[in-house]
Amino acid sequence: MCGIAGIVGGKPDRSVVDRMTRTLVHRGPDDFGIHVETGACLGHTRLSILDLSSAGHQPMVLDRLAIVFNGEIYNFPELRRKLPGAFVSDSDTEVLLHLYRAHGARMVEHIRGMFAFAIWDAGEQRMFAARDRLGVKPFFYRELPGGLAFGSEIKALLEIERPAMDPTALRDFFSYKYVPQPKTIYEGIRRLPPAHTLSWTGGQATVRRYWEPVAETVIHDMDVAAERLGALLSEVVPEHTLSDVPVGLFLSGGVDSATLAAHLDRPRTFTLAVDSTRFDESDAARLTASHFGTEHSEEPAGAVDLEMALRTIPALYDEPFGDSAAWSAWLVSRMAARHVKVALTGEGGDELFLGYRYYDKFPLYRSTAVRRILAGLVPPFSKAGRSLGRRAATGLERYAEFLPAFTPRQKLALLSPDLMRPDYDDLWHIRRFWREDLDPLKRVQWADLHAHLPGGLLTKVDRASMAHSLEARPPLLDHRIVEFALSLDSRLLRDPNAGEGKLVVRRLMEPRAPAGLFDRPKKGFGLPIRDWVARDPGRLTGAFSRLARAGVLRGGSIPRLDHDQTWSLLVLARWMRDAGFA
Repeated sequence: MCGIAGIVGGKPDRSVVDRMTRTLVHRGPDDFGIHVETGACLGHTRLSILDLSSAGHQPMVLDRLAIVFNGEIYNFPELRRKLPGAFVSDSDTEVLLHLYRAHGARMVEHIRGMFAFAIWDAGEQRMFAARDRLGVKPFFYRELPGGLAFGSEIKALLEIERPAMDPTALRDFFSYKYVPQPKTIYEGIRRLPPAHTLSWTGGQATVRRYWEPVAETVIHDMDVAAERLGALLSEVVPEHTLSDVPVGLFLSGGVDSATLAAHLDRPRTFTLAVDSTRFDESDAARLTASHFGTEHSEEPAGAVDLEMALRTIPALYDEPFGDSAAWSAWLVSRMAARHVKVALTGEGGDELFLGYRYYDKFPLYRSTAVRRILAGLVPPFSKAGRSLGRRAATGLERYAEFLPAFTPRQKLALLSPDLMRPDYDDLWHIRRFWREDLDPLKRVQWADLHAHLPGGLLTKVDRASMAHSLEARPPLLDHRIVEFALSLDSRLLRDPNAGEGKLVVRRLMEPRAPAGLFDRPKKGFGLPIRDWVARDPGRLTGAFSRLARAGVLRGGSIPRLDHDQTWSLLVLARWMRDAGFA
């Protein structure tokens, strides 16, 4: 895993690209390189995973092509055998160069892995960049007069100059807990969406989608589904251990990481213990580790330093990011990085195989006239207000009520009138991915896959792990498993009446998993932020006041917030202060 940066077009200033690249050293502390030629300057910081020798140095050059690459290509040995030409390294980076020379932009159709890369073609004065199918690896860019700059993180692009804040992106943050693609919190800095390529030549940037999964139900039999899933996991999980350095596994105590452990040979596992029975899964993780004979490490997160967390997270994500699990991911990554350079994660399992409890409520709730009336009368931050809002809404609006951020009524009560102009569509992001042609469960599966995963979970894990120079890999988001999950009848995924999800995973794993694993309530890597803030109430009061003075909030008394809402306000206030916006 690495950090990439660069400027193409005109006469790029090497000193600027040098500064951009040095902001990313945490993503790759093992090596540093700058490549300059007519029309382009590329920078790279390397985390050595494959071919640890100097032959893997980047930027890597082949004839008139130069590449900077962040990620792993799991089928590169197979691709290498099919490509002509001499190879001078054992790295997947060199394979990408040969692949581009052979296939041009269609190279992305041949690769399996997680990736973000940019290739400069000096002969054509063209840059070609791509991001992996699910958005595991990040790619940011901004157009410049006569050129284009890019980087693995926003902070690299801020070395050129700090743009103004996008007020619509700030409003989006309250809807999603993150700024949705292709926006960032800054005007003019964009995210390349997952499964897209970016071509730049002659001062023009063109973004195109190269992969779109198909949501067509073709598997209806549970035995067939379980057999195919087992075969896929037996192929995919070992592929994701491709490495010349030690590989570990984040073990949450849930089904997804246990499924990965079952397909590994006694891996090194890592778990975070939390001082809250509602969030702690360390007992379950310990049981799973013992069952599969892993070498297990555990670290407590009880004595959290909120000041340290708030000093770290906003700077790490470069923009507001409201998932409190970002801090627990940071902590478990720090622990794992003391022992390994690569860690597998179970990200994606809940979205693909319908593991969240809200999947039961979405299709079973029935909107009535009484509920719609009551939903407008009950205080929006009360438990009844949130519950009635979900029961009163329908379709896309109901899905939005389940998003773990602020509901539409809560935003109207909380945010300043200037921010809440009535002509803005708060649901623009998920509206693009809403499929009324699918059955209700498949509808939310599709929306979560396209919206929640890349913007929330994958962003969280990438920044938290790379802060410690740790490469995190999510095998369950291999595009072959994604395509398989989308092909399943929803009845093989979840039974809303019984409150059971991941049915096909259950069928596959119950004979192999520790007894009782599937009977445990889902907890995840969240943290009891509200409880911790209660010990220092002045911290939330100060954040609320700062945001009111900045014109973000209406002011007044602080409503009853949940854990992530509390975290969101704390993070936003700190980010705005540090970025000079408040």
